[in-house]
Amino acid sequence: MIAVRCASFIESDADIVIARQKGRAMGAELGFEAGDLALIATAISELARNIVTYAKRGEMILAKISEGGRRGLLVVSRDRGPGISDLDQAMRDGFSTSGGLGLGLPGVRRLMDDFGIVSEPGRGTTVTAKKWKR
Repeated sequence: MIAVRCASFIESDADIVIARQKGRAMGAELGFEAGDLALIATAISELARNIVTYAKRGEMILAKISEGGRRGLLVVSRDRGPGISDLDQAMRDGFSTSGGLGLGLPGVRRLMDDFGIVSEPGRGTTVTAKKWKR
């Protein structure tokens, strides 16, 4: 069940900061501890940075969720950019098409509790991640 939802358009570095702040605030409202808030903020930053770098613009959806007695935060990053031609390769540590460290998507997968990605070349990418309150 989704309780509260917040959407942000991502087009610039300033939008990345705003999305990160919104995610941290929603996580704090859910009662996440400081360490988990840092993980959430980092995951949001990585996903939003990918939007700006590869797609130029997209959307970040943040939502408070509950499922099976658990409460958590849902993060959805969506764009209509070039998509990812080889998801297996993109999910390997060290792989980057932008000259970075290649830790973005694999890092987000490690930081969050649930992770899913759908991408189609020429149509865009959607990443869905959840962090559950312990």
